[in-house]
Amino acid sequence: MADAASDLRMGVACAAFVVIGAVEAALGVLVPSLLDTFTLSTGSVTLLLVSQIGGYLLAALLNGVVNGRLGLDRLLLLAFTLLASALLLYALTPRWDLMVATGVAVGLGIGLVDAGLNTAVAQHEAGARLIGPLHGFYGVGAVTGPAIATTVLALGGGWRQVYLVLAGLGGLVLLWLWRHRRAGPGPRPAGAAGGDWRVLGQALRRPAVGLSGLVLLAAVGLEASIGTWAFSVQHLGRSQAAVAAGIGVSLYWLGLTAGRFGFGGLVGRLGVIRWISGSLALLLAALIGWSGGAAPWLALPLAGFGLAGIFPATILLIPRRLPVALVPAAVGLATSAASAGAVAVPTSLGWIAADLGLAAVPALLIPVGLALAGLHVLLLPRHG
Repeated sequence: MADAASDLRMGVACAAFVVIGAVEAALGVLVPSLLDTFTLSTGSVTLLLVSQIGGYLLAALLNGVVNGRLGLDRLLLLAFTLLASALLLYALTPRWDLMVATGVAVGLGIGLVDAGLNTAVAQHEAGARLIGPLHGFYGVGAVTGPAIATTVLALGGGWRQVYLVLAGLGGLVLLWLWRHRRAGPGPRPAGAAGGDWRVLGQALRRPAVGLSGLVLLAAVGLEASIGTWAFSVQHLGRSQAAVAAGIGVSLYWLGLTAGRFGFGGLVGRLGVIRWISGSLALLLAALIGWSGGAAPWLALPLAGFGLAGIFPATILLIPRRLPVALVPAAVGLATSAASAGAVAVPTSLGWIAADLGLAAVPALLIPVGLALAGLHVLLLPRHG
């Protein structure tokens, strides 16, 4: 790839991350509305998350093949066609089972965007400078999503109207992609080898790939769990006013966004390893504080800032640990693990909370944070 402006299409890439961030983060604010509309339990509502995992995993596992054959431009066109259509179906479907089934297409669209753009940035010569802002725009979307949802609900609208707005945002990105499409397939990841399936098997046999995947599974699992359940914990579990709870969720995503926009500069000063270690210490302190009753307007943004750099730092380290030919498949596998964590961890918490109550969720996140710290210690000395 020649430069950030042409090959990565950073404007389109950042807009794409804004939309997927908004879609994923808005769900946390909409959970109580879905519970009411479809008469669900906190356990059964997580089926919507479970349905997305198939699409996430399929997209991430196919990243090397699809990216190698279509190129990044066409991959993004396909992804946003799926995503915008699925969000429209979310808004229109009258039945819970149909909404759950549609979640597969949502996961597939988001997964293609996530894996494709992360691969492109990780292999770019300026990746350390670009990956922070790229993920920072995910945070912009993650701040915007709950704000849109909270505003629509406060004005008397429903969750269906929220998904109509999100579908419209996806449609705008799709239009942008279509107008700026290339005649050819666009940039392909280095070492894609035409989408050779054997590369996937080779990547699977590398310990660094599996350990990186587990780091992302735990980190994104925490990220998604806080985003999904913080509103319900504060509003339903701790009887906080809905608007105040919504502001707390937005502050969480704001902390994550600030950390990602500052990623490049801070990593340049501290180094990737020190950045991750400091981030984990801050994250654990914030989780313990939130569990102990610390003000959410303080604990949640600190948790977001602590989580901010773990995903981009882990992705950035993959090309340093593997041959170039394995990088697209490795990034796809790592992001598939991240997607699995985004579904498995909040889903598990939902089922546990059905028995213990929503107020128990913050304490349940602490062991996940400790596991993440353990994986960090295990990965870096052996494969860093």
